[in-house]
Amino acid sequence: MNMPASACRVLVADDHPLLLRGLADMLRGTGEVDLIEATGSGTRALAVIREKRPEVAVLDVSMPDVGGIAILRAISEAGWPVRVIFLSATMSGRQIAEAIALGVWGLLLKDYAANSLLDCLREVVSGRKWLPEDLVAKGRRGGGVDIASDIGNLTPREREISALVCRGFSNKAIGGMLGSTEGTVSIHLHNIYRKLDISSRTTLATLFVKYQAQRSEQE
Repeated sequence: MNMPASACRVLVADDHPLLLRGLADMLRGTGEVDLIEATGSGTRALAVIREKRPEVAVLDVSMPDVGGIAILRAISEAGWPVRVIFLSATMSGRQIAEAIALGVWGLLLKDYAANSLLDCLREVVSGRKWLPEDLVAKGRRGGGVDIASDIGNLTPREREISALVCRGFSNKAIGGMLGSTEGTVSIHLHNIYRKLDISSRTTLATLFVKYQAQRSEQE
């Protein structure tokens, strides 16, 4: 089928093959979408976004190589005119808050993707965001959690590394300061991100500043 001139150029990335295939087939059958690629790899998705600049990228939040939030951050930092819709089986409040802060255009739970993705795409292409109020409310709650408690659950070494990240040091520099290797610092950061449910140094630094402020207020 030839795409109409106004067909929206879309990339879809999800690491669940059956869902990816189903969404791709559905979008191809609408006649409204020029599906430039459907991939199960976040790394590939980012490469396609960089090379082909789709109008909309529909991304799984959690992929094993590069997740949706990391891709959204790269898009935001590069200033590419790509509107991102996130798909997720579940999203934590903190993930939602981070996605909204980074400028996500749509949030869609996978349970509703088959029935709602096309409507969501139409809204986003028209310049209107698709952010369900229940998810936005969850994001607000997630952004207001007890940061001191979260950071307090880190090990002393993880808190030490977090403090150095907050001061702007690279993994290599942190390793040198702590008598460790850059790779070991990377492993610690991976564990920190997992425990705090975040995906970037910028978010870690922001949380650590809040943690320090809370501790100062309590003293």
